[in-house]
Amino acid sequence: MPEKPRTNVVIVMVDNQSADALGCYGNAEVRSPHIDRLAAEGAQFDQAYCPNALCSPGRASVLTGRMPSEHGVHSWLEDRLMGEWPPDWSAIAEFPALPQILHDAGYATALIGKYHLGVPHVPQNGFDHWVALVRGHTLSFYDSPVVKDGREIVAPGHSVDFLTGEAVAFVESRAAEADQPFFMFVAYNGPYGHWPAIKGRAENRFAADYDACPMDSVPRSGISQQAIEYVRLQQQFGHKGAGAPDYDALLKIPNDVESLRNYYSQNAMLDDGVGRIMETLERCSLDNRTLVIYMADHGFALGQRGFWGHGVATWPANAHRVAYNVPLIWRDPTRIAPGTRCEALVSNVDVYASLLDYLEIPAPAAETPSQSFSSYLRGAPLERDDAVFIDEEETRAIRTPEWLYVTRFKGSRGYPLEDELYDLTNDQRELRNVAGDPANAAVVAHLGKRIDRFFRRHADPQFDLWNGGRPKSSSSRPWIWRDAWGEEWGPRTT
Repeated sequence: MPEKPRTNVVIVMVDNQSADALGCYGNAEVRSPHIDRLAAEGAQFDQAYCPNALCSPGRASVLTGRMPSEHGVHSWLEDRLMGEWPPDWSAIAEFPALPQILHDAGYATALIGKYHLGVPHVPQNGFDHWVALVRGHTLSFYDSPVVKDGREIVAPGHSVDFLTGEAVAFVESRAAEADQPFFMFVAYNGPYGHWPAIKGRAENRFAADYDACPMDSVPRSGISQQAIEYVRLQQQFGHKGAGAPDYDALLKIPNDVESLRNYYSQNAMLDDGVGRIMETLERCSLDNRTLVIYMADHGFALGQRGFWGHGVATWPANAHRVAYNVPLIWRDPTRIAPGTRCEALVSNVDVYASLLDYLEIPAPAAETPSQSFSSYLRGAPLERDDAVFIDEEETRAIRTPEWLYVTRFKGSRGYPLEDELYDLTNDQRELRNVAGDPANAAVVAHLGKRIDRFFRRHADPQFDLWNGGRPKSSSSRPWIWRDAWGEEWGPRTT
């Protein structure tokens, strides 16, 4: 009897997208028919969260199944520091990453798009086929520098269209190699959501679809004082010089309707790309033996609660839902029942263990916090912790069905920080901090112990910032760590 063909895997990871920005998650203004179809034909996770709302640490956690305090990538890797990195450096080289594990299991592996975990000019972490954006940051969706076939080129047209074309070509090439399964990681650099990439009216073919959109799906809000304080500190202590981020923009973009419409049109570009990839899988008769996962590296605030962008776009970093709640969809028509909806809390960290379990590939022996939800996709009850954890340098948090508890680093005299507690049953918008209410003292104590226990178990001392450790390459809030550990404190690359 011939051996059953092994399941191919396509992960589509988008850059800076909250679950709120898709039709299947309830947004009536955004057009996402192809992604909505994935959700209708597979499993949609409504309570999926990222462990860190920045690109590099979020990607590192997905590929390694580890938290930032364990893999050492706490912030975005600053492209301008590339000259200071060791030759061909990867920030996660010491860990068994998903592409390496699948490569060793016989899979053909491909990265197409944004790497943002080290030097992009050579294949990394077990990827064979390598089409990588040179920049981790997106200044424009047009004329993007890309490494392809070992040389740097300028991608013609919109980067999402270019990367989709490369993904389509890879799938077509694998159709002739049906005996070998493949793993394709399509890491789009959209919708992104920062100036200058989304400043003004979009130039893409979906711009007109949103010209008259009232953008009521994004409630207007006054600028948060914590967002203002973050910009002030970055101007004083943060990245400076040519090419540094425009931190002032974080206070100008909220409530800018034209930028919101631009952002939504970039979502439409992504949806179109997903549709083209799915059409190619069907045309090449690979649809029924391919698991397609749609996800985002982290969530993204579009002005809700008065801040724009990442969880670190406030001081101190926040843990609010909009910056952490991400889309997560798994579609495999041969094994996952259509219309499956999961309301349980899951983390992007869990994708690592879940995918290996789903493919029946043994996970490396090292312990990670990644918990498999694969059995749920096969119809079994989901048995797991009722919590997800957040790891944002000076901010650590736990989210349960009832509570969001946010605790802060207390070892700095110059930057005293307060904890926060939100009652998710009675305050779903997370507007009222009730940590100081004596009636909640037992809740604070219990959740605090859970956070402490989790990080004692999973933080690596060399990367544990709360105990004098150092991050790899970059910190987004160096001021607090120098205040706590001395002016000689700094990031590391080895």
